[in-house]
Amino acid sequence: MKDNKERLQKFLSECSVASRRKAEELILEGKVKVNGKVATLGDKVDPKRDKVFVRGKRVIPVSNKVYIMLHKPRGFVTTMNDELDRKCVNDLVKDVGVKVFPVGRLDKNSEGLLIMTNDGELANKLTHPSSHVNKTYRVTVGGSVDDEKLEKLSNGTIVLDEKPVLPCDVFVADRKADRTVLIFIISEGRNRQIRRMCEAVKLDVLRLKRTEIAGVKLGMLPQGSWRPLNERELQRLNGIGKEAVK
Repeated sequence: MKDNKERLQKFLSECSVASRRKAEELILEGKVKVNGKVATLGDKVDPKRDKVFVRGKRVIPVSNKVYIMLHKPRGFVTTMNDELDRKCVNDLVKDVGVKVFPVGRLDKNSEGLLIMTNDGELANKLTHPSSHVNKTYRVTVGGSVDDEKLEKLSNGTIVLDEKPVLPCDVFVADRKADRTVLIFIISEGRNRQIRRMCEAVKLDVLRLKRTEIAGVKLGMLPQGSWRPLNERELQRLNGIGKEAVK
């Protein structure tokens, strides 16, 4: 007889409650119940038979999956709600029609491309450390940047949280008298990674904008606006880990 059960955190992710990692945190915090009992990490559920609640609210499986890109402006936090009452990206996508959550993060002072969806499996694939998804950023720093600093930024010798960053591509896009525009192409997603890398070589970040994720480009989408991903863009994202996507 076929076992229809799946891991609880996977079920919660597929139902767009949260990413798998966040779902695990909710379970560990005792905020998830299955058939009236507090769940534990490692529990499995049958989506068709078991009743799952998060913070007292019934979880309903997602039937219509939605994928959008948002041009996040500076000043917004990448969460669906905020205890400090700060502006959230959720405020910008309320007219999508269904609940979507951000894939990865951009810190409050950063801007640019943010993918949002209610497809937990795709979100997990894009954010899992083993995927090494390429992300491109346009970073404006104060002053000039010499070849030595460029080499340190790109060669993988900078250590964050006691672990070296992966080698990445960093090159100069524009030079002004008082500032330099750099292009970063990284395949990691550590917390505030580019800002911390720049701090390590004594560069002050004036502006940070993400322009591309896995070949999906922000383009001319206005700040604060969103649009659905097209079929070609979805194919790129679903191809993560395959030879077709670099």
